[in-house]
Amino acid sequence: MFMILATKPLNDGTKGFRFNVMGNKGVYRKRSLKSRGWLNVTHGEMKGYHIGKRSLYIHKPQAPKMGHFAG
Repeated sequence: MFMILATKPLNDGTKGFRFNVMGNKGVYRKRSLKSRGWLNVTHGEMKGYHIGKRSLYIHKPQAPKMGHFAG
């Protein structure tokens, strides 16, 4: 079954949720103490967009592995 929007709670006790919007996965989190700055962008395994205490992380698409392509 194809889902347009699906959400799941986070397992680490923070306020936020995981989401899957038409195959694009990510995490939304609201922090209680630490601010990440105003309109800050971080790069890594996931790309993070931070606005104050709210953060949005989006998974980068991975290229298919071709390790055993020809046997």
